[in-house]
Amino acid sequence: MTKPNTQPAEHAQTSSVDMFSFGDPETCLDNRMTEYIGIYADMNGLYSPPISLPGLIKLLRVNAQHGPILYFKRNMILKWFKPNPILSPRTFKKFAFDYCWSANGYLQIIRNPFGAIIKLRHLPSLTMRYTSTPGVYAQIKSNGSVIRFKKGEIIHLKEYDPSQGIYGIPQYYGGIQSALLNEDATLFRRKYFKNGAHMGFIFSMADPNLSVDDEAALKGAIRDSKGVGNFRSLFINNRSGKVDADKAIKITPVGDIATKDDFDKIKKITLNDMLSMHRAMEALCGQSSGDSPGFGDLDKITRAYYNNEVVPMQQDMEEINEYLPA
Repeated sequence: MTKPNTQPAEHAQTSSVDMFSFGDPETCLDNRMTEYIGIYADMNGLYSPPISLPGLIKLLRVNAQHGPILYFKRNMILKWFKPNPILSPRTFKKFAFDYCWSANGYLQIIRNPFGAIIKLRHLPSLTMRYTSTPGVYAQIKSNGSVIRFKKGEIIHLKEYDPSQGIYGIPQYYGGIQSALLNEDATLFRRKYFKNGAHMGFIFSMADPNLSVDDEAALKGAIRDSKGVGNFRSLFINNRSGKVDADKAIKITPVGDIATKDDFDKIKKITLNDMLSMHRAMEALCGQSSGDSPGFGDLDKITRAYYNNEVVPMQQDMEEINEYLPA
């Protein structure tokens, strides 16, 4: 009788692949504009604007064109303003810019004890609301308190909106998505280069003897060194068997945008959209399409822009005179 084999049997090595992903997708910008939800009065009797006014303010800094074009419009309006004791240049400057970016401008009528108008005071359109009481406006302070003005005390100049007659809607509203796309393209390109000119990578290993602690430490080190967000990466450890030493660790870039980058196309298309939504002349914005050298006759371009764009806005603002003594 043969002696039974008492040597312990070698455990069959199990095949497994351990994968770990990191770098969740992140948005380049948060707190986008709210949807067009209409007009309603809250519990305090204040009508909420149909679009996000804080969002419109953030949009002023979204790229190199949108905000500066609005400032340029304001400067063109101020160029022919005649200062007077009731409306100072500083007050009108604030009022004109509010009208440009929000399509709403507010002035408070200040009277002396005898009822005569002595001054017009600017009120930021960001904080002004129309109330459920006809003809009465209110201002929301930074601490949340509400100041209600007397009926007829506020001059409200607004761009007409056919869907509601309480607040004005800026004419550039339809081009907001192009402005945001322009910004997103720029931010993506910046993060692409800050990330090492790649869109993430696959870090693969084939080490069946890698301990759990070492693997956790490796995952943490890779996670902590990921830099900017927006790009997903993947860690893989294949424990199926042995491989050559030169293939034990491998880093594979996910992709390269050099051959199929639409950055220039996006920037040009969105630039044209922004110029169109503001009806701004390319030369006056310091932009050149490259079709012809130079910017053309700036004097003629300025006159055409002033007559077609600035004069109508000045005519709207002449409504202020209806509230003032002759």
